This record gives sequence, C-alpha cells and structure tokens, in this order.
Amino acid sequence: MSAAAVLGVCLALAAGLPPGADADGALPATSDARVRFVPQTRFTLAWMHSIEKIRWEEDYQVQRDGAGRPHLRLTRARIQGTGAGMEPPPDAVHHGAWYDYVPADQPQGALRLTRSPYTADFDLCPAGQPCRPMGAWLPSDGDITLLWACEETGVS
Repeated sequence: MSAAAVLGVCLALAAGLPPGADADGALPATSDARVRFVPQTRFTLAWMHSIEKIRWEEDYQVQRDGAGRPHLRLTRARIQGTGAGMEPPPDAVHHGAWYDYVPADQPQGALRLTRSPYTADFDLCPAGQPCRPMGAWLPSDGDITLLWACEETGVS
C-alpha cells in the first residue's frame, strides 16, 4: 500500500470484463480504462423497486480488512414502506415512512447492480454530496454494473 493511495469505489460494466472476474477476485485496477474510480469512503446506494415503486437505500463504508485490502462494509439500510419482496427485517425500526435497520449480512466482493433501460437507474450518493444517477459516473449497457471497494495508487 502506497502512502499516496486513495480509497474509494470502482465501477465497471460486467460485460466488458472476463467472465467471473468478480467471483475470482480478478477485478481490474483503477488504471484500467474500463474502470471509473469514485474517491469516496462513505456513500449511499439507492434505488426504486421496479414493481412496488418503493425506495431502498443502503449506506456503505470503504475500509481496509486485516490484510490491508479495501472492502465494502454495509452499515445501515432503509426501506420506504413495504411490499412484495421488500419486507423489512424483524429488528427494523419504523421512522415516518422509513424502516431503518442494521443489516446482518455483509457484501462479499463486488456488488452486482442490474441496470435495466426499463427502470430508473441506481442513485450513488457520496457522503456530503447530492445523489446522482449511476449514469453520471458510468453509462449503463442495460445489464450488470459491478461496484467494489478499491484504491487508486500514485495519487499526489
């Protein structure tokens, strides 16, 4: 790890990567032209359920694991209402229109985000900044976008 390394998230279209790149840990580096690096260690990923039209938000932190590698940590989640496939867990606390909870499961590797041309795009909300559609960082190909914790090295 370089002293000039910056933690953040990387975005790439799955179709542009070798099959299984996210499963075997062979994700490309931030220097790869297929990757968009977002220098942010805290962010919210939000989307609208395609059928129920219910908003879902998840808060993440980019941290280093015991070996010093960047990884995603899911810290909180919120669901704005309930519906088929959108039931909050039993420990969720209801605040106004939202069910708020701390997820028990943690992401393993890259998140696989299905970005269909028939539904609203995911919103990426870096801490302290307004939410913007994922397409502001990486245009969709109508299929899977991978999002993972990474670091950009050699930044001065």
